[in-house]
This record gives sequence, structure tokens and C-alpha cells, in this order.
Amino acid sequence: MGVRFAFAGGREGWVRALLTAVGVGLGVALLLLTTALPNVETARTERGNARADLTYGGTALPKADDTLLLASTGTTFRDKDIRGRELEPEGARAPLPPGVDRFPAVGEMVVSPALKELLDSGDAKLLRERLADRIVGTIDDSGLIGPAELSFYRGGDGLADRIGSGPVHRIDRFGDPNPITEKTDPVLLLLILVVFVVLLMPVAVFIAAAVRFGGERRDRRLAALRLMGSDGWATRRIAAGEALAGATLGLLFGAGFFLIGRQVAGSVEVFDVSVFPSDLNPSPALALLVGLAVPTAAVLVTLFALRSVVIEPLGVVRTAKPARRRLWWRLLLPLGGLAMLYPMVGQGRDEGDFNQYLVVGGVLLLLVGVTALLPWIVEAVVARLGRGGVAWQLAVRRLQLSSGTAARMVNGIAVAVAGAIALQMLFAGVESDYTKDTGYDLTRAQMQVTLRNEERLGPAAEKFRRTEGVRRVHAYSEGYLGERRRDPVLGAEATVGDCAALREVAELPSCRDGDVFAVQGAEYDTDTPKLAKAGRTLYFDPSYEGSPKAAETPWVLPSVLKQAQARPDPTWSERGGFLITPKALPAAVGEALYGQLYLKLDESVPDVRDLVRNTAATVDPLSEPMEWQSVQRSDRYTAIRTGLFVGASCVLALIGASLLVSQLEQLRERKRLLSALVAFGTRRRTLSLSVLWQTAIPIALGLLLASVVGLTLGAVLLRMTNTSVRVDWPSVLSMTGVGAAVVLVVTLLSLQPLLRLMRPDGLRTE
Repeated sequence: MGVRFAFAGGREGWVRALLTAVGVGLGVALLLLTTALPNVETARTERGNARADLTYGGTALPKADDTLLLASTGTTFRDKDIRGRELEPEGARAPLPPGVDRFPAVGEMVVSPALKELLDSGDAKLLRERLADRIVGTIDDSGLIGPAELSFYRGGDGLADRIGSGPVHRIDRFGDPNPITEKTDPVLLLLILVVFVVLLMPVAVFIAAAVRFGGERRDRRLAALRLMGSDGWATRRIAAGEALAGATLGLLFGAGFFLIGRQVAGSVEVFDVSVFPSDLNPSPALALLVGLAVPTAAVLVTLFALRSVVIEPLGVVRTAKPARRRLWWRLLLPLGGLAMLYPMVGQGRDEGDFNQYLVVGGVLLLLVGVTALLPWIVEAVVARLGRGGVAWQLAVRRLQLSSGTAARMVNGIAVAVAGAIALQMLFAGVESDYTKDTGYDLTRAQMQVTLRNEERLGPAAEKFRRTEGVRRVHAYSEGYLGERRRDPVLGAEATVGDCAALREVAELPSCRDGDVFAVQGAEYDTDTPKLAKAGRTLYFDPSYEGSPKAAETPWVLPSVLKQAQARPDPTWSERGGFLITPKALPAAVGEALYGQLYLKLDESVPDVRDLVRNTAATVDPLSEPMEWQSVQRSDRYTAIRTGLFVGASCVLALIGASLLVSQLEQLRERKRLLSALVAFGTRRRTLSLSVLWQTAIPIALGLLLASVVGLTLGAVLLRMTNTSVRVDWPSVLSMTGVGAAVVLVVTLLSLQPLLRLMRPDGLRTE
């Protein structure tokens, strides 16, 4: 009988079943996506390991028929990183990288589909100048970690001469058979656990709310059956059958939504993360768990909601004001959550991993406490509201009669905002542990270019000075000095540059070309005073036991050796050793030096960094332009935060869609009431405002409760990581604002259906 109510109850029945199926289906689709995430991560890691090419020290391998010379030539275009490799096979059996069927010749390039699309676009002129090789093929999926990855392989020549002095390696295979697995930081593990709970909890809340679509009419129908003689058990079975039918249809809808989303995922990039549709394969065990849990939850939620129908059916039929909700058991849930988390307060990362069961259970109970407390708060507040305009009174009276329905609508938003506030506090609190100051002085330079061939330094500096947007260039040749050819005991840095450049790294008394300075006062430099003796012979690039023979170029200190006082250079480190002007060095020393250029840029010039990268590519295709940042974050911390943003985006989309479905269902149930009010002369503007108030009041209360619970949970999590509690108010306000904005957008989208329902002909009946 319950299944027939769902599917054979005329238009009313199947519309209600359809709305329930859509709401449940959206939640199921996101749950299936979550169950597929472990497989996505595994597939991306396997493809990344399979193409690993910089794992084996290239200098240890001799040239053979199965070796390949490989140079790292990655670049950046605007804010997009591009992975690049230059390949030069040394024999017929040289290994091919995954996803490539043949080696590109010199002047040819094999690119990823996303990079080909970018190069073909009209917005990539600067990138085409840098990557001007002819495209002869594309990289297959097996050679990429995602469909939106920008990657290329191009033909190389003369790479053997650069082994040991540049990013060139000799390998005989691709792949890392023994990838290093780093032990997960306990705090990062805690972040992962909380992220999963916070993202999945709103989904569960929405599924629970979706199975209650049409709840008021169903309760009246079941109450009528109860009055006609149906016993309590039969009433529960009928309700369970109806809920089971809607949830089962929701599972089918969810599978369909997931398959559609799976295909769409291949063409979408969120926070620089993209996945292949083939990677989004849910774990069979987890998918089966979803398939069993959703119908079970639907039945349990329905039976829990039937207490008033079974016990007092006449009250439901009369739509009398329900009995007041009790507070005591609702407080037990958040208190129980705090009790589970309290034993781990002060643990930090030094006392082992956090207990996963206690973390998950504690966070779950706190967030479930939001869903339990919100109906009581809404009921208690709206019971004291009264005076106001007609729209206000219509809204308040409606909320007084059905505060539970209003609370169910906003429960998901409240849970999502509470979890987001707690996570933002936790991320902000521990960010300093995973973020370090690079020390770079961005007021003196914003980019750095390394040249392995010192002889190119002078011409390169001139090219950069002529590049649009480059204000100043400081060029240095750098090397290492020892007192012996091999295995020196004493050592010091050597920095070669003109007087203007040397004044950027030390305080000089006077300077002209041909001078040599011994640096005093540099931190950690204890050998320079022992080496700084006029007429002493030092050796550039000395070799050590077990290393190949280096240049070992001799150099005699001049008779006049000036003194210089160390000062922070653009990298904010103090250079010790010797500062040398070009005329003071013989030409042979150049082979033992490499070049560094520090560039000060004009930020007002569009794409100035890409202009610099293009110049660097013309100077040396294997040069390494580096953009300076003031801070550097841990890769794992950044990955977890990116995952949070991706997941939060999906959850917010679900929240908006589910709220819209719920709002439309509420309006549909009130169709006859709205039509009656219009027929009596109520203005449409008044009714529209009343609907807005009916949404705004519960949302305001829900966001207030979410802020309190979120701040409490965030403070407890910070104390668990042994971090001082600090409220990140901008994040709290932004999360609250996002929740309010979602509701506002949903309300605006529902205005058009509302106006269509407000017609007197809605009273027509048969």
C-alpha cells in the first residue's frame, strides 16, 4: 500500500515521489563520487610513478643502447604550470615515456590535448613563442595524471655535454619501482578526517530531509488510516514502504546523476585538479554500502517522524499546534561529541596519531547536534514573534504551525557552515606550521634565472635588460673555492660580478674592475679568514672522494685583498667567501662557474613574467626561471586544502540544488492556500515577502547556531593540535555569508514558480 501511495496515487503521488527521488539522487550522486575518490588518488599516483624520470642519478649510468638523455624543461604560463621534458635517445632500445608512441625529432614536440588546445587558442601568443616546435602528436591518457594537465615532450640535441652541469639525466627506464612513502603527519591526518566528515555530513542531512518531502500531507493521510482502524504497526509499514519506494527511485536517479557527472568531470578543472572519467570508479564495497544505507536511513527517518501520527492521529488531522519539543536530549549530542574529543586535547603531533574513531564520532555528534538543536531553537523563537506587517504575520504563523519543516530545510546549510567555520579555524591555526617564509626580498627582485654556462651570463644580462618590463638586472657568476684540488678541508663561496652587482650583496669601501674582496661577518662562514691570504693558491670546483673529476682550476689571490662587510643579498642570506670583479679572474675559471640573474620587474606591464621566460628560453632552453614568492607551503597541506575547496564546491552545489527542490516542494504543498489568499485579495508582493521571511528567519537562526557550534568545534580541534585558539573572523563571516548567499539565490529562483502558483484558479478541484 505504501508503494502504491508513492507511484499510483495520481499526479500528487508521483510528483511527490519525483521530488523525493531528485533530492535523494543528488545526495547519492555525491556519496558515490566520494566513494570513487580513493580510486582517483590511486590512479593519479600510479600514472605519476609510471612516468617518474628524475629518480635515478643520471651520472652513474654509462651510455648504452637502452639509455635516454632527458632534460627537465618545464615552464609556467601565467598561473599554469607546464610539465616539459627534452628527450635524446642514445640507442634503438631507449625507453619511451608512457603515453608516447615515438620519440619526437629535434624541432618536434608531442603535447597533451589540453596544451594543444591552449597553444591553438588566440590567448597563448607568448607561450607559442616559447614552445615553437612543430606538434607531431599528442600524449595518451596513460602519460597524464589528468585530462587538463599541460605537458609536452620535445626532441633534444647535445644533452650529453650538459650532464652534471644542468637539469640533464641519463636513464634506462621510466617509473619508480620503490616510491618513497612518507609517514603522514598526525595533524594532517586529523585534517583529512575532519574534512571528510564535514563534507559528507551535509549530504546525509539533505538525504534525510529529502525523504520527508511531502511529509505534511503524508502524515495527514496516515493519520486518517490510523483513525479508520489501521494499527500502529500497519501504519509504520505503510510509511516505510512509501519511503523505501522514494529512496529506491532516488538510488536510480543518483546513479544516473553520477554517470552524467562522471562524464562532465573529464572536461572540468576545479582548483587546478582534473580527473579522467575512467578513474571515477566507486569501490564496489563502498557503493554497496551507499546502496544499503540510503534506503535504511530513509525508513528510519520516516519511522522516527511518525511518533505524532501513531500516538495522536487526531492532532495531525486537525493540524493542531504540536507539543513543545524537549531540550534535554538534544543537548546530550553536542556534549557527547565534546566528551569524545576531550581526551585528545593537547596531544599535538608529538604523541602519535589521533584516535580516528573518537575524532569521527566526536565531530559527527557535534554536527548532528546542530540538526537536533535547530528545530527547538526555531520553535522557541518563532513562538515569541507576532507583531508586524501582513507579510511578517503570515510568515510567523506558518512557522509557528510547521517549524519542523522550516528547520529541515536549513539543517543542511547550518551543518555545512558549522563544519566550514571549524575547518577554517583549524587551517588558519596550523597554517604557520606548514608555511615558511622564503626570505626572498621581493622589493629588490621578483624573479631569478640560473644559467649553467657562465660564458652566456654577460649577453644574457643584456637581453634581459632589453626585455619589456624588466627594470633592473643583477648578474653574478658563482662557484666554490677550496685550498686543495681534491678533498679540501677549508672552503668558501666565490661571487663574481661588477661593482654595482657586488654592492647588492656586501658593503664595499671602494670598487673598480680588478678588485677582490674578502667578506667579513657572514653568518656560518668560518673558513674565509683562514683562506684570505695574499698570494695563496685556491682551486675552483675542487673534487671529492667518490665524485667525478671536476675542473679543479687554480687561482692565485692578488697581493691587494680588500675587505667587505656582509649584508643580506636579494635572497635575504649573507654571502661569505670572496667577491671578485671580472678582470681579477683568468678566462679558464669560467668553466667552474654558473650564472645567476636577479630581475626587478615592472608589475604594471601585462604578462611581464612570461616575457622574462621567453627571453630565458632564447638565452638557454634549459635555463631555470624562478618566480619568487614570499611564503612556501607544504605540498601535502596544500593538497588537503585544495581537496577541501573542491569538495566544498560540490557540497555547495548540492546544497543549492537540494534547497531549490525543497523550496519548490513546499510551495507545491501550499498551492491551494496561496490561491485562496490571492482570491481574498492578498497582494502578490505581500505573499512573496512572506515566503522570503519564512526562509530568512530559520536561516538566520541556523547560521547563528552554526557559528556557535563551528567556533566551539574549531577551538577544540585547535587545542587537540596543541595550537593556541585564535578565531579567524574573516573566515567565519565569509562562510556565514556564503551560506546566506546560497539561500538568497535559491529564494530568488523560486519566485517565478511562486508567482505562477498565486492564481485564483488554483482553487479549482474535481
